[in-house]
Amino acid sequence: MGRYTGPRNKIARRFGVNLGLKTNPAKVAKRLNQKPGVHGPKSRRGATSTFGRQLEEKQKAKYVYGIREQQLRRYVNEATRQTGDSGIHLLQLLESRMDNVVYRMGFAVTRAQARQLVNHGMFTLNGKKMDIPSHVVQPGDVVELKTNKTKKKIFEDITDRLSKQDLPSWITVDAAKKSGKVLNKPTEKDVEHVFDVKFIIEYFSTR
Repeated sequence: MGRYTGPRNKIARRFGVNLGLKTNPAKVAKRLNQKPGVHGPKSRRGATSTFGRQLEEKQKAKYVYGIREQQLRRYVNEATRQTGDSGIHLLQLLESRMDNVVYRMGFAVTRAQARQLVNHGMFTLNGKKMDIPSHVVQPGDVVELKTNKTKKKIFEDITDRLSKQDLPSWITVDAAKKSGKVLNKPTEKDVEHVFDVKFIIEYFSTR
């Protein structure tokens, strides 16, 4: 199955939480407590089983980062092979994706937009072209907007946007140079906790 391209608000309403898929969080919040579908306003949700919760958290992660089932499975497998907390390792892998780093730095307003910009070759990584959204960026790596792309309409106010971006502790940005640097691996406190990684690890560990 391909990547989801349907209504983003419907996804947020299904889970009852803003997954950061839309640019206007206030608009999303207005109907966040109303389930999608004709019976949404009247529907009552019963207790969710452990499997149901695992499935739900897995789906949230897929929608948040715009990845497919097999991609998430690979990340989980890699995370569980590492020493230490598998959940933390999984979050670090997801957060270190090139498209997510571009989003976190403030070059894009959503991860979907960041993925598209990376696909179109708008950025360099350590001075070399990087057009693979899933590439895992490492501490010390520098992401920079190509000079010949700065005049595009989408980047007309980029310097101002970058200077006002609320950055996580593992990233720094130079608005004037339109570049950013990964200082270290992402920390748990900097991650948007809209899904529970422990349930995701559990889901894949039995399949």
